[in-house]
Amino acid sequence: MRAIRRLLIAAIILAALFMGADRAAVYFAESQVADKIRSSQGLSGTPDVSIKGFPFLTQVASSQLDEVEIKLDGGVTAGTGDRSITVSGFDATLHDVRVDSSYTSATAGRASGTAHLTYEELTKATGDPDATVGYGGKDTTGGNQVKVSGKVTVMGQTSQQSVVSTVTVVNGDTVRVRANEVPAQGIPGLERKIREKTDFDRKITGLPRGIKLDTVVATPNGIDITLTGTDVNLTG
Repeated sequence: MRAIRRLLIAAIILAALFMGADRAAVYFAESQVADKIRSSQGLSGTPDVSIKGFPFLTQVASSQLDEVEIKLDGGVTAGTGDRSITVSGFDATLHDVRVDSSYTSATAGRASGTAHLTYEELTKATGDPDATVGYGGKDTTGGNQVKVSGKVTVMGQTSQQSVVSTVTVVNGDTVRVRANEVPAQGIPGLERKIREKTDFDRKITGLPRGIKLDTVVATPNGIDITLTGTDVNLTG
């Protein structure tokens, strides 16, 4: 019985040492990945990276990680044509991450996440210095809307016009804002002029290849975008 007890104690000690080494390797890897993301994206802060699954060392040996979570509380600069905006609150979960033999690139089998865009940044995306975008409240079905305002000049008269608009995602990479209804007020050309100010599409660029915009929801603090992807190139 004493010999069995010693064997059990030895097994527990070895298991504890393995777990300690495994956890230390995870923490080191998470730190390295976070630093690489920060430098490659030019971020002012360091993202929070969490590598899931146990044991980690066997995942490394097989060059495949079960799940990786990435959170960015600061902001990521994304392109919208000839200008850039800051996407904040980026949160992504990557599944089945395959790492190449040189550990210089990685691809996630699938990914999901969310990103937040403030109304200040959405206003910047309009490209119009006189336009503003804010929360427009709920429609009759309970859906959230945005409110777009801008200066319109018709027949020599300039006025401030505001419309309630719906925001959607098209083609997996573009945020579209469209006025639900425009008060033409019987003035020829007024609706067209208003829509020139309030209706716009903005393609979001700079995301990893394979990531797509899925859905968008307007909230009192901005718009929340759901992200999805398959075969996501994490180095592109």
